[in-house]
Amino acid sequence: MSGSENSAPGNAAGGINLEDFASDVGKTDVEPNDSGIGGDKEVINVSAIDQRQAILDVPVKITAVVGNVSMPVKDLLKLGRGAIVKLNKRLGESTDIYANDRLIARGEILIVDEDHIAVNMTEIMTGNN
Repeated sequence: MSGSENSAPGNAAGGINLEDFASDVGKTDVEPNDSGIGGDKEVINVSAIDQRQAILDVPVKITAVVGNVSMPVKDLLKLGRGAIVKLNKRLGESTDIYANDRLIARGEILIVDEDHIAVNMTEIMTGNN
């Protein structure tokens, strides 16, 4: 990833602007009772920093799509151990990278060591892509 994608002020995590997640609301009303729900009103102050920190702790599923293929069920049933399924991507082609099933970037596959591969992000998607 080049430095230009994530150099704008307020950007973190590969060009995502955390300012978009900030809220002007400074207080949250909670009304607890014996069970912690309903009853007397209690006001809890939630700062913008706390709100951002809560967002930063949300887990996100990252998926890098190496390739795909469509085949009839009869061919799928013929597959067994050691079968080779030819995908629609060639070596060196870019790989799509998704966050929670939303395309966020493109990259290239790298071999890290003999047991691991990784993806080098080469292009960060914007709202227009």
